[in-house]
Amino acid sequence: MSNIDLSERLAVVATIDPDAYGTGAQSSDSIDMCYFDRVVFIVMAGDLGNNGTLDFKVQESANGSSWSDLSGKSVTQLTQAGTDSDKQAIVEVRADELSAGYRYLRGVMTVGTAASDAAVIAIAGDLRYSPASSYDLSSVDEIVV
Repeated sequence: MSNIDLSERLAVVATIDPDAYGTGAQSSDSIDMCYFDRVVFIVMAGDLGNNGTLDFKVQESANGSSWSDLSGKSVTQLTQAGTDSDKQAIVEVRADELSAGYRYLRGVMTVGTAASDAAVIAIAGDLRYSPASSYDLSSVDEIVV
């Protein structure tokens, strides 16, 4: 058993804050993978609107400003008709899965058809330098262990 707190081994590195989103795309914070070997995106669907849909994909970038989809890193569309309200999906990305010369990641969540409640949080692990709290977003208000 490790004596290191989990909050010192995992960092909150990106979010799409929970909200009732109208149709359209929302992007997470950019993640610089030079500090991490793995990131997991947790997609959280709340109440999906009437016939609402929720898509999520991961994109990569060499410079943090020009983005392209990372192959194989998207979820099957969540739908209100498919009873996917109040469910989660998880996408894990390893640093070695990025294209050569690419080091940045972000998540893109797209709400379709009807306004829906949703959020995304990205947690980084296998840090190259510790403690993880050094890499938490500034919006992380408190850590209790």
